Amino acid sequence: MSSVLNGPGVSSASQTRSKPFWKRQLMILSRWLHIYLSMASFAIVFFFAITGLTLNHADWFEKQQHTIQVHGNMDPKFLAKDVAKLEVVEHLRNTHGIHGAVKDFRIEDTDCSVSFKGPGYAADALIDRASGRYELTETRMGFFAILNDLHKGRDTGKAWAWVIDLSAVLMTLVSFTGLLLIFFLQKKRFSGLLVAAAGAVLCYLAYVAWAP
Repeated sequence: MSSVLNGPGVSSASQTRSKPFWKRQLMILSRWLHIYLSMASFAIVFFFAITGLTLNHADWFEKQQHTIQVHGNMDPKFLAKDVAKLEVVEHLRNTHGIHGAVKDFRIEDTDCSVSFKGPGYAADALIDRASGRYELTETRMGFFAILNDLHKGRDTGKAWAWVIDLSAVLMTLVSFTGLLLIFFLQKKRFSGLLVAAAGAVLCYLAYVAWAP
């Protein structure tokens, strides 16, 4: 009977109970955070993992790029001495379905140029101020280009920049809580830390050996 009570399961439980209160609470909190932060950030981690691959091989998707050029006219009064920037932009958006944010609006003596940028998207208009005639070039780079730009935060706006920051914080917390948990597993602590250190060293050696 004594040997049964002192079996591995009971011994492990007694070892856990023998830990100081703060260590037990830290272990419970670390496990809880690791599980639920991992679940909460699953989609984010999956997205950045997949787009890391597509970003590294952007040439695979170059054929998806589609460019069109169109011509049009707008009211020359928009282009008078004081150029009505809002009216010019709204005309282009409403007439041609342009999206993306205005990246640049340049005013010269004889013409104006407007650039729109968005994830996987670009549109550039060159407008003659005297006649109101313009040429618009619109480029759509495809679905994977959109994903790649979202990964990089390029032309995605401030709100998406916050999403990237939050994703980085979540992934950092998941990694940290996972590392913290290994310190509570006595039998796996050394081997776990050794593997983590080996992974870091391999990454550094790959950088030294192959990065230009």
